[in-house]
Amino acid sequence: MAFWDNLFPGRTASQFDSGSAASNTIDLTKRRPSVSLTKQGAATGNLRVNLSWRMRTSDLEGRSRQSGRLLRNPSQFFKPEVVQAHTQGMVNVDLDLGCLYELADGSKGVVQPLGGFFGDLNGAPYVKLSGDDRFGGSSGETIFVNLDHKDEIKRLLFFVYIYDQTPAFDRTHAKITLYPSNGPRIEIDLDERAPQARSCAVFSVENAKGELTVRREVRFVYGFQAELDRLYGWGLQWGRGYKTKA
Repeated sequence: MAFWDNLFPGRTASQFDSGSAASNTIDLTKRRPSVSLTKQGAATGNLRVNLSWRMRTSDLEGRSRQSGRLLRNPSQFFKPEVVQAHTQGMVNVDLDLGCLYELADGSKGVVQPLGGFFGDLNGAPYVKLSGDDRFGGSSGETIFVNLDHKDEIKRLLFFVYIYDQTPAFDRTHAKITLYPSNGPRIEIDLDERAPQARSCAVFSVENAKGELTVRREVRFVYGFQAELDRLYGWGLQWGRGYKTKA
């Protein structure tokens, strides 16, 4: 038992697991995978879901170490480099944020940049993608969910995928941040190494008996949306999609 338990009689240690009091953040992890928006008093208004990413610093450091080895052994300069992944200077990894939805009336669909399915905030499906960030800028990509219509939403599955490029999840540090209308923000790191994965189911939102629950998934797959659909039982028909040129 920690010494502060004696300072706050009746308070259990589990109450300190919800996140950082200083940053007002709840981190969803394998140890604590879910949180109730209803119990947090955050089941109304607009839920903002943001995806941001950057290249891992270890990759950039790895390039510096490799340059040092070439200086010590110039003959290595003429050997072809084994390409392991992309660095920020070579390719900007294009991560996309999407959301599979199922409404209470049984209708299903997807909100995503690919195909231009940007959704609608004030009408069904009450999920709206704000835009497509192709370069991992500081603002990232954002999807809004209108929780004033939560009774019309059965379940949501938020996912991230790499559009038409070499898989590079293991070379990027990606994070999903949820900003409810009330209470602390919720963060989920895509911190598991999955070198060949092209998609990742990050978290789900389920409406069960009027209670909205956010659950961490962080499940990497080697295919695209059709494989996520199969794993989570959406039953949609998928075809090849394209983006307009930037």
